[in-house]
Amino acid sequence: MQHTGMFKENAFAGKTAIITGGGTGLGKAMAKYLMELGAKVVITSRKMDVLEKTSKELEAETGGVCFPIACDVREHLQITQMVDTAIQKFGQIDILINNAAGNFISPTERLSARAFGVIIDIVLKGTVNCTMELAKHWINNKQTKAKVLNIVTTYAETGSAFVVPSATAKAGVLAMTRSLAVEWAKYNIWFNAIAPGPFPTKGAWDRLLPGEMAKKFDLGARNPLKRVGDHQELANLAAYLVSDFSDYVNGECVTIDGGEWLQGAGQFNLLNQIDSSQWDMIEQIVKNVKGS
Repeated sequence: MQHTGMFKENAFAGKTAIITGGGTGLGKAMAKYLMELGAKVVITSRKMDVLEKTSKELEAETGGVCFPIACDVREHLQITQMVDTAIQKFGQIDILINNAAGNFISPTERLSARAFGVIIDIVLKGTVNCTMELAKHWINNKQTKAKVLNIVTTYAETGSAFVVPSATAKAGVLAMTRSLAVEWAKYNIWFNAIAPGPFPTKGAWDRLLPGEMAKKFDLGARNPLKRVGDHQELANLAAYLVSDFSDYVNGECVTIDGGEWLQGAGQFNLLNQIDSSQWDMIEQIVKNVKGS
């Protein structure tokens, strides 16, 4: 099913957004939609060649403005330079979407300290440093409105085996989102988060479910809606949360996963697998127990 955008044309005219991890996957999808709505967009990641290719592609598709800046969010100096460059280019930044992430599957006992640290540095420290750098600028310049959107994950709330570094880092990002939503509301800075379920992207999902694992663990088949997410669906939600229409939404984390995590949370949800004839048998057994 192909999903379409939900906002009117030019809904983001005059706005400028920075999207980390914006060269590929969900970051690219969010960048494209905001550009379609009239926003100027800065995309960042470590690979300038990927950013330049994406920038040209998105500008050709949307007619909008996409400015690529290479930035490793693990390096604070690079973040400072990225923010300074973006401000010099556009004058004002209205939106920050912290989307840059790293992840891989592994039994936790097999992880080295370096492997754990890399994910923490990208996901948690990178998000903190990007947020702090822009927020200080907003506060010092008394900007009238700014919105921060952090992309977390459904297991930021619950934890998850085999992706412990990511779960730990995303939980930290979620805690920061809720904390700063309260603390910095006085500066007119909004904080919200999105917790996506399965939205397959080429690079990330090849690392998470390599080779035959993608077929063995069909994430669409185990979803209550029997499908994975479409990137436009997430882009629609992201656009809403960074728009002026969401001004009374602050400190919220919105799950978009087709009900996947709820299916795992309900103790008896596995009974979905029982057919009508089996339910007839169960009903009779229950009646017999009641009558005994």
